[in-house]
Amino acid sequence: MGFESRDFSATDGLFLGVENSATGRAWRDRLDQRGSARALAIAQRHDLPELLARILAGRNVEVDAVDAFLDPTIKRTMPDPNVLTAMPEAAARLAEAVERGETVAIFGDYDVDGATSSALLARFLRFGGLKPIIHIPDRLFEGYGPNVEAVRALAARGATLLVTVDCGTTSIEPLREARTLGVDVVVIDHHQADEALPPAVAIVNPNRRDDLSGLGYLAAVGLTFMTVVAVNRLLRQRGFWSSERPEPDLRDLLDDVALGTVADVVPLIGLNRAFVTKGLIALRRRARAGHTSLMDVARLSGPPEAWHLGFLLGPRINAGGRIGRADLGVRLLMEDDPTEAATMAAELDRLNRERQAIELETLAQAEAEAMAALGIEEKGAVVITAAEGWHPGVVGLVAARLKEKFGRPAFAIALEPGDIGTGSGRSIVGVDIGRAVRRAVSEGLLLKGGGHAMAAGLTVRKGALAELRAFLESALDHDVGIARRANGLLIDGAVSAAAANIDLVAMISRAGPFGSGNPEPVIALPAHTLSYADEVGQAHMRARLKSGDGSYVNAIAFRAANEKLGAALRNNRGRQIHAAGSFALDRWQGEERVQFRLTDIAPAEPLAGR
Repeated sequence: MGFESRDFSATDGLFLGVENSATGRAWRDRLDQRGSARALAIAQRHDLPELLARILAGRNVEVDAVDAFLDPTIKRTMPDPNVLTAMPEAAARLAEAVERGETVAIFGDYDVDGATSSALLARFLRFGGLKPIIHIPDRLFEGYGPNVEAVRALAARGATLLVTVDCGTTSIEPLREARTLGVDVVVIDHHQADEALPPAVAIVNPNRRDDLSGLGYLAAVGLTFMTVVAVNRLLRQRGFWSSERPEPDLRDLLDDVALGTVADVVPLIGLNRAFVTKGLIALRRRARAGHTSLMDVARLSGPPEAWHLGFLLGPRINAGGRIGRADLGVRLLMEDDPTEAATMAAELDRLNRERQAIELETLAQAEAEAMAALGIEEKGAVVITAAEGWHPGVVGLVAARLKEKFGRPAFAIALEPGDIGTGSGRSIVGVDIGRAVRRAVSEGLLLKGGGHAMAAGLTVRKGALAELRAFLESALDHDVGIARRANGLLIDGAVSAAAANIDLVAMISRAGPFGSGNPEPVIALPAHTLSYADEVGQAHMRARLKSGDGSYVNAIAFRAANEKLGAALRNNRGRQIHAAGSFALDRWQGEERVQFRLTDIAPAEPLAGR
């Protein structure tokens, strides 16, 4: 495969001796001495290429677990759903609703996880002969989670069972209202829970304090799938399915599970890897009109991969909830008519372009505010930006961009008339902002808020912003300091441009799907000449890297033109550099070409203008 087998790590752990790259990071070998020994054992026992063995060892795969990791199956990975606290009660109540033909209302969140959870559950209930009501709240007028008015409206439409998906764990008052109205409630959620839980028949949430399942890494759509498995099993045991009403093949629902899991950026470990692997297979069959139209409007060429779900499909589903009709995404996922699906997908694509324009304008303002607050030396544990006129639907995306740019937790808050602001936060690995936000609520600094370690939402009074900033600086400073000191670029291995072929990409992909918790392998190209570099598209940098034997690989650095990496690329044309990034296939007009996605560069000789 052209893998450079010689040891590039110095005694200080630096890879290729890079202490300060174009982006200001040290490069480090992902494997320590013990990891290197495990990689060697993996390669020898399983007869794998050395680079693939290093990638597996770098993800803490043990020698005996290699086969299971390379072929993740749901049958082997998924435990009995009843290991989740309250799952038996939830499954029994849902099975009862199916058998009785009740009106079931599904209340989902307005993001991709909520949309896919709602669509998956609704489709299963339709198999059972029900006509469920789906309600996705309007982000601007209703906000996150169940509200009393919506609960009353659903009860008025005849709902006798309310199922909340990707929300509900902290919705005490609205779910108390449901009980008053005689509506049973089942909660399927994965957000962090307080000690006090709302009244419900069952709250299925692996992050509630009394749950010992160890499944807290699942997205809500994964938990919804497990709930459906449990309900389906009960219905089978009770003889519900028949030749007139055949039992559904639940594997056909895995496309929704994969989409919601990747888009919600939960760790691609354990059962999530199996969900995404098998869900991608379901998507590749192009059997569902809504999903197929979504892939077509996103101009997805070739078979879908995990990153397509997060960067191409997910944002379009989200666009409806962010700046358009909240339920448009879930309606598309439920649509079976190709013509109707194409119309919905086109509208979501239009909304997504509109969202992108709003996001860019908001991001420019937020970056300017953040740089002014952090100062030239970029001091501070957290970035908090807020302004009037920002669209609440894009603040989560802006927070994510700020987090990437400044390497620390970031919050973006849209201030509304009436002195109230709604915002979102995104965090870095090792810093739990969900816990900090819940503490801020308990101390009266926030009107409401919650989330999980990597993402949180909040509502705050404008007058409390300074106090909130001080609180979060204090609460997160220690963990952020540790995380930022460990912020080296971890390298999985090195190859030359001569090895950059389709076989190499296929070999690396065996360790996928890649995403949160199973990071895309970072590969170094040592001492290659930067023969070309120029801006292309929307602030991307296109480049060409040539090895000593004359072989070359085309490269691209996304959104780098106005960043440190872009400047370093422009200023070092013709020089020898070390490059780091990941390999992918670029499909264009029916052709497949290897593309190197640049993450960083460093001097093989001194870099100019860094």
